[in-house]
Amino acid sequence: MPSLFEHAGGEEGLHRLETTFYASVLADPLLQPLFGAGKPEHVDHLTAFTAESFGGPDRFTKELGFGHLIAVHRGLHITEEQRQRFVHLYLAALDAAGMPDDAAFREAVRSHVEFGSQVAMQNSNATSDNELHPLREVPRWTWEGDDDPVPEQ
Repeated sequence: MPSLFEHAGGEEGLHRLETTFYASVLADPLLQPLFGAGKPEHVDHLTAFTAESFGGPDRFTKELGFGHLIAVHRGLHITEEQRQRFVHLYLAALDAAGMPDDAAFREAVRSHVEFGSQVAMQNSNATSDNELHPLREVPRWTWEGDDDPVPEQ
């Protein structure tokens, strides 16, 4: 069985997805304040993160590291409404970007985005390092969901 990365069309397919998604976020009045005017490198970072999570190359870890992800979310104060909109727009971007529409793939992506958005929301509202989510590395997602999103420390 191919990895989620391969099934999604590799780097090219995921870049198309993240480009579509990012454009929708920047146009959304509820989410745009979290992203500001946008950053040109953000789509590349999103692509690298998703690719690594889905079984592709570990470029995100090598080039940015998970600490970068924690840092960019700190202090954003993401609300549950914003988190849910993020998930909704991401799932809508799957169709708009022409991603595979089989149920198993869509469920794996949904569970990945639900989990990741929960981690981001928690980290965005943490007032101390002790309140951060314990995840400290890019989670490895499979067709069944996470391999172990919070490995033992």
